[in-house]
Amino acid sequence: MEIFLIKAFQFLLSLSLIVILHELGHFIPAKIFKTKVEKFYLFFDVKFSIFKKKIGDTIYGIGWLPLGGYVKIAGMIDESMDLDQMKKDPQPWEFRSKPAWQRLIIMLGGVTVNIILGFLIYMMILFIWGKDVMPYNDMPDGFNASPVAKSIGFRDGDLILEVDNKELESVVDINRYLFLRNSKRVKVKHTSGKIEMINIPENFGSMLFEAGEIIPLSPRISNTVDSIVKGGPADLAGIKAGDKIIALFEDEISSRNDITIDKYSKKDSLKFTIQRNGNSIVKYVYPREDSFFGGYFKQNFKLTHVGLTFSESIVQGFSYGYWTLYEYIAQFKYIFTKKGASQLGGFGAIGSLFPSKWDWKGFWSSTALISIILAFMNILPIPALDGGHAMFLMYEIITGRKANDKVLEYAQVIGFIFLITLVIYANGNDLYRWLYT
Repeated sequence: MEIFLIKAFQFLLSLSLIVILHELGHFIPAKIFKTKVEKFYLFFDVKFSIFKKKIGDTIYGIGWLPLGGYVKIAGMIDESMDLDQMKKDPQPWEFRSKPAWQRLIIMLGGVTVNIILGFLIYMMILFIWGKDVMPYNDMPDGFNASPVAKSIGFRDGDLILEVDNKELESVVDINRYLFLRNSKRVKVKHTSGKIEMINIPENFGSMLFEAGEIIPLSPRISNTVDSIVKGGPADLAGIKAGDKIIALFEDEISSRNDITIDKYSKKDSLKFTIQRNGNSIVKYVYPREDSFFGGYFKQNFKLTHVGLTFSESIVQGFSYGYWTLYEYIAQFKYIFTKKGASQLGGFGAIGSLFPSKWDWKGFWSSTALISIILAFMNILPIPALDGGHAMFLMYEIITGRKANDKVLEYAQVIGFIFLITLVIYANGNDLYRWLYT
């Protein structure tokens, strides 16, 4: 319960910050262009508000339904569906009376702020906390390859030397390049010492997604036991630190990655062959129901922490923000597959992004990611979203004709119904996973 409350509080704090700044992105240009803003709300005030106060022409408030927020701009068909106002003659302070380019700036203000916010947070994180890097020579045991990765030439124990003719700062980022960045070639060094250039198929990301192999290359962990949990299954079986596990039943073990206990879930005990002081010994382990082995293995790789100057943080923070947005757009296409739709998540999935213990770096990292996601989702050309309004404004700018008010009204209703359906479906997925997984 404590973990849930910590995550929930971080989520609400993050959402509040993002929403307020997003709405300020609409509010400020509206004021600059002398457009009346009737309401500025954090969260939605369905039927009643937790707090509200009128200052000048604007009512500022906090609603009780934490699904976002809004600014109600006079003379605009939006989620408030205030159609009576639209039946009156246009007034000079109304949104509909302003030039199309001014209305477009007002509509894109929220998305712009969210993008800038995400990039600035990443810059701040890198300046304050620095970053961890892992060049390939700091992972001498290389990676274990998934079946799909092996099908195109990767092998267990590969070292990643270059991706598209560039050496990676952190070789653990290789999965991003393979799954989301459409990399063309990866230079590897096999355990035999042979160096090979592997060509990556254009549809490799889709191949991985369909196979459920989001992490095609996983760091290779030693099969030598580093420590034993006292009273755990391995301890009770007589396994000791320093033992090297070389077989599980008849399966040869060359790394921790090969130990797939779940494969033998129907067995009462697991037959391990270990090597100790040059001798082979058989030990029978009775794992717990959660498949806990009771031991930890040596990890022959290390992260190196690097501090950054202010100017380096700006450049690299911008790059990190750019690739975060790029990767989110790249994986967005999978939503339109049957498997992708089933993995769509709502507030529970978003809340799970936050750390289970209060951690400012984790909080700000999650906030930056959500801000960038919100910017992208909002710019989609769906009526009721900022992108939908921008789409009609672009039509007006290009053709010189405004879209009919009835068309805007119906589009707003259809878009709102679509979004509510999507929210219900995504949160339904969260509930299903919570109940059955």
